[in-house]
Amino acid sequence: MMITRTRTRSRSGARRRARTRAVPAAVAVLLAAVLTACGSGDGPAGPSPDPSGSTAEDGHGHGDISVSHVHGLGIDPADGMLYIATHEGILTVDEQGRAEHVSEDRADYMGFTVAGPGLFYGSGHPEPGSDEPAHRGLIRSTDAGRTWETLSRGGESDFHALEFAHGTVYGYDSTAGMLRVSPDGTAWEDRASIAAADIAVSPEDPDVVLATTQGGVAASADGGRTFASGRQPVLVFLSWAAADGLYGVDPAGELYRSTDGGAGWERSGTVPGGQPQALTAVDSERVLVATQGGIYESGDGGATFTERLALS
Repeated sequence: MMITRTRTRSRSGARRRARTRAVPAAVAVLLAAVLTACGSGDGPAGPSPDPSGSTAEDGHGHGDISVSHVHGLGIDPADGMLYIATHEGILTVDEQGRAEHVSEDRADYMGFTVAGPGLFYGSGHPEPGSDEPAHRGLIRSTDAGRTWETLSRGGESDFHALEFAHGTVYGYDSTAGMLRVSPDGTAWEDRASIAAADIAVSPEDPDVVLATTQGGVAASADGGRTFASGRQPVLVFLSWAAADGLYGVDPAGELYRSTDGGAGWERSGTVPGGQPQALTAVDSERVLVATQGGIYESGDGGATFTERLALS
């Protein structure tokens, strides 16, 4: 099954692209996938997806699904289903590669993480025509993405990266360029200001946080209050599912793995489909990656990949 990828532009997207061009080239390469992915940041009156081009049927054999950008991936432990956070709502994909929207919602989901059975956290922007604030803050779903509620920072924060670990929400707030941490999703502690594309939290130690920066992977040993300078390789996205299952992907789609908490990295494979857009490690061997060409899954630590969903 192939899903049409559409291109969207907005005034806020143009401003983000202008800011990207103003910073060093290394930052532009690292952050391009994130900074240009954000859609209707000016408000709810953002543009609808471009309807031109080919289309595909949904999992029920009717209607069309268009995807302009993938922002997040997750496996719901309740049913093992793959969920995809996109610029046009939340999709689910079955084992036969059939995709469908989980609801009528077509909001732009930026940060996205599966925290437990049916429990998702997200952020981003409302769909065009909504009267919600442009930045949705932290939102939560307890029914696998069918409905959402705003927990905090509505109208204030756009979390481009979210992690749930040790009963705590870690969020990279792109509006402030800051890591924020909350024990309950409502009260937040401001931590380091850092230019990052993604974050990852150690599954064993809540104080160990990694961030992808222009200089490489920056590490924190104090819960993200301070970060050391970035170290090679330069990665865009990170995901840390197990002590020996820390993964990162670079702008060219090369997948790296660390078994020692990011002290050392080894290239484990190449993800098909071009520039990466999202990465999620399910366990020490199972990895999901979204690229321009589709959603791909590996069950052997990135040595080989199979296509879960095609994007054109």
